[in-house]
Amino acid sequence: MAVKRVVYEAQGWGEGELWFDGPRLVWHELPRPRPGRPSPRKTRPNEASPPPIHPHPGGVNTRLPLGATIPAKDPRGGDASAQIVSRLIHRLERFFAGERSTFDDVELDLDGYTPFQLELTRMLRAIPYGEVISYGELATAAGHPNAQRAAGTFCAHNRYPLVVPCHRVVAANGVGSYGTLGIEYKRRLLELEGVAF
Repeated sequence: MAVKRVVYEAQGWGEGELWFDGPRLVWHELPRPRPGRPSPRKTRPNEASPPPIHPHPGGVNTRLPLGATIPAKDPRGGDASAQIVSRLIHRLERFFAGERSTFDDVELDLDGYTPFQLELTRMLRAIPYGEVISYGELATAAGHPNAQRAAGTFCAHNRYPLVVPCHRVVAANGVGSYGTLGIEYKRRLLELEGVAF
């Protein structure tokens, strides 16, 4: 697998990462401020070069400034995956700017997922923008009532935040956790979609 890493910037949120195998997304990191950089980062004229990107073994790295596009190798359709990457970055930028964006057409690498994990993924992708469900409701919708802890574990290890929107799953008694990014990040994502906790 030849993996391509793309760093994108969401103004006011920081830098995120996308990893692709051709047109298929294999990993997504939400934007966050990077160490040694101001937060929130503003685009400034004559800005110094960004810090180096550490290469992924066997992969390619690309850094995209806000609003940039990835040129296709051949305008007659030679590298459609570059266009897919570019479109996804623009949708992410719009999402973090507060626009309603959907990601249900993004092709994901789901190799190795169990039938339960595949169903959780399908159910998560069906949760509409601006709506939430509980971990118990997610487990029930995926055909496994009383498996809310397993649903929570799946969400905690979700490698496709926003595309598989686990921030829209909340605890029965509050907002619930959100991995290493924390509850405030989850709350901020929900507020961006008009959901207050």
